[in-house]
Amino acid sequence: MKFVGSQLAYYVKDREFKRNSKILFKYLIVLAIVVVVFSVLFHFIMEIEGQNHSWVTGFYWTLTVMSTLGFGDITFASDLGRAFSIVVLLSGIFMLLIVLPFAFIRHFYVPLLESKKKNKVPRQVPSKTKDHILICSYDIIAKDLTERLQQDNTPYYVIESDLEKALENHDNQIPVLYGELDDEDFFKAVNINDARLVLVNKNDVVNTKIILTIRKIAPTIPIVAIATAIDSVDVQQLSGADHVLPLKKWLGEQLANRVNAQYAKSQPIGQYEDLLIAELPIHNTPLVSKFIRETNLRQDFGVSIVGIWERGKLEPITGKEELTQDSVLVIIGNKNQLDKIDALFHDYNVNPNPVLVIGAGRVGLAAAESLHKNGVMVNVVDKDPLVCKKARPFCNQVFAGDASDYELLKKAGILEAPSVLLSTHDDTMNIYLASYCRQLNKELRIVSRITEARNIDIIHKAGADFVLSYSTLGAEAVLSIFKGQELTVLGEGITLFILPIPKSLEGKSLAESQIGAKTGLSVIAIKEDSEVSTQLSADTQLPTGAEIVMLGNGKMKRKFNKIYVHVD
Repeated sequence: MKFVGSQLAYYVKDREFKRNSKILFKYLIVLAIVVVVFSVLFHFIMEIEGQNHSWVTGFYWTLTVMSTLGFGDITFASDLGRAFSIVVLLSGIFMLLIVLPFAFIRHFYVPLLESKKKNKVPRQVPSKTKDHILICSYDIIAKDLTERLQQDNTPYYVIESDLEKALENHDNQIPVLYGELDDEDFFKAVNINDARLVLVNKNDVVNTKIILTIRKIAPTIPIVAIATAIDSVDVQQLSGADHVLPLKKWLGEQLANRVNAQYAKSQPIGQYEDLLIAELPIHNTPLVSKFIRETNLRQDFGVSIVGIWERGKLEPITGKEELTQDSVLVIIGNKNQLDKIDALFHDYNVNPNPVLVIGAGRVGLAAAESLHKNGVMVNVVDKDPLVCKKARPFCNQVFAGDASDYELLKKAGILEAPSVLLSTHDDTMNIYLASYCRQLNKELRIVSRITEARNIDIIHKAGADFVLSYSTLGAEAVLSIFKGQELTVLGEGITLFILPIPKSLEGKSLAESQIGAKTGLSVIAIKEDSEVSTQLSADTQLPTGAEIVMLGNGKMKRKFNKIYVHVD
């Protein structure tokens, strides 16, 4: 009964159904008139033959003949009557057996199914819903973001204006709402004023329209918008967005931060409290072939080694790891401590040759510009001469052509370059180029962008040292705004987790906890009574009521919760 009521409510409001119902109603009127006319003619012909029947009998005979039932209990004796019976029969076959089913299906049943589909996807949130996040499109950023929101048990809804996409998301168990993104009534129905944040992630033009619509009815709701073009950042901010994220520019800059160039140097990649989290490549430095415990970075500089990158995999520290030319240390310390390390390492890993950037679209161009600002020479390779022209102001040399051409790469400096940055739009091409460049130069540091998360493992196997995707950067940026934290991009899938120390770990030492061995998470700090300690050792105690700060991915965090939090 509830379903019938919802269907009727839909029909009353739906213009398409109103139009269909009028057509069906007109046809039923015509059919009724034909039945009445045939019933009247039935009486006239029967009187000619000398038979008398009631009006009910006339309707009865007409309907049985038109429907081809033909019981045979009432018949005509004359040829005129039989000819009339044939006309009634043929009219019934056409009007009742052919046209009526088609009209019913076309103008009632199909709209009924469409209504059922539309009503399958909610158009509003439950009345008491609040503190939720609204996402205006289920793109690659939203896919990554929603996985992280689920881990944190944060309520969210994805808005889709395309019914087929909304149904697909609904069938995939994604909390989806069906509605128009420029409809004020729809946004009121999704409790926009009680939401925590709105992510506007359509194209730049549509984003502006959505922002203006939301801002009219929800002046204070935080709006985060994704900008593809740099020029649209100001437009979306002026329209009312609180945060506009030029992610492609940021992605280029983040990738540029990960290349090896000139001399060994720590590269800050995030911040916790007043401490910097940084990466320290040790290629061609005295740390190569040493064990972690022999580096003495804590004793000499006060910084703590909290993780180690080995070809795209972040490993927790036990002290027994032997460092290689490909190792990149993850360290934590204040700015003064990092500056001291940079001063010491300044003379190592010197390579004056240009960094090679392959693919100079928005991401590659942003990377080239960032490297240029930092005084790093850059050579660019791209197929499109117009793209090469845009990149020229930031480059040492520009090479127009196919990056799979050995002679072209050789001229661009692949054999001498300290690093290559792969920023084509195609994951398959980036994988191919990573493998090709690794074969050409074994010492090269390869940094690459990626689109599909499923390709991360294979591009690392192909030879890439560091990989970062557009979706990961977008999800991290939105979450940092949502949580009021500094943006920390540690690597693909790697996140900073700040959790209360579980009761099962209180009073235990880090060695006794076996957090790294059991989960893969790297413990980087302990916060107790507003005091942050990064000088951790195997004997460090985990105090009651404190917070533990760890590095790792979502899978590692789930293991941590399963082992240490959800314990009987």
